[in-house]
Amino acid sequence: MNATDRTPADLLSSALAADPGRPLVTFYDDATGERVELSVATFANWVAKTANLLQDELSVEPGDRVTLLLPAHWQTAVWLLACASVGVVADVGGDPSAADVVVSDPQPESLEAARACSGPRVALALRPLGGRFPQPPEGFADYAVEVPGQGDRFVPYAPVDPEEPALIVAGREFSGAEVVERARAEAPDLGLTGPGSRILSGLPYDTWEGLNAGLYAPLATGGSVVLCRNLDRLDADALDKRVEGERVTAISR
Repeated sequence: MNATDRTPADLLSSALAADPGRPLVTFYDDATGERVELSVATFANWVAKTANLLQDELSVEPGDRVTLLLPAHWQTAVWLLACASVGVVADVGGDPSAADVVVSDPQPESLEAARACSGPRVALALRPLGGRFPQPPEGFADYAVEVPGQGDRFVPYAPVDPEEPALIVAGREFSGAEVVERARAEAPDLGLTGPGSRILSGLPYDTWEGLNAGLYAPLATGGSVVLCRNLDRLDADALDKRVEGERVTAISR
C-alpha cells in the first residue's frame, strides 16, 4: 500500500492499482453454508455502485451520518468503504434516530429500530450472492434492487478530508486518517505482515477490533480476509480444513 494513503478509500484505490485480480474478502456464513469470494476489482465495483447510490440517490453529503445496523458480512464491508468514499460517517450499530440514512439487516428487531430514522432507509436481505428480498420491508428501499443500476465508477462531488470523522464504533469516533494509521499500526499484532497475509476473522463488526481484523488491517497491508459469520457452528476439524484450504496465515476469533 502507498504511504500517502490517508483514508480507507485510498487504501482500496491502491489495492486496485496494485493487483485487481487477487482475493480481498472471502465470506462464509456457517449457518447457511454460503461462501462468496470477492477479488479487489469485484469488491471495488460494489463499493463504487454503493457510493453512487449514497451520493446520487440518497443525497448524502460529507459529514452526514449513515447508521449501519448490519452484522459482519461482505456487504457490510462494502458499505463501510462506500461511506469512506463519499466522506460520510459510518456509524456502526448507532442510533438510527440521529442518522441521516439508516441501513438495516433483515432481522425484525433491526428493521424496527431503523424506523426511528426520519431519512432514507435501506434494507439488505443478506441472501447469497447479494439476492433481493422476496418482498421488501415496508418503508425501506431494497439494496439489491437499487444498487445494480448504479455507475461502476465513483467520483465524489467534494474531496474527502482525511481529518474529518469517518467511523463511529462502540461509541468511539475515528477520522479517516486515524482508521488508516491504527490499522497499519495494529496489523503486525494480528499476524498481518504484508502482501500475501491472509487472516481468518470470526469477530463481529461491533467493535474496532472486529472491524480491523475483518476489513481495515488486511486492506492496509495488502493482505486479505476470510470473514466468517456464525463461526461457532464450525467444529475444530472443519475449522482446520478451512484454514488449510484458504491458506490462512493468521486467525482472529
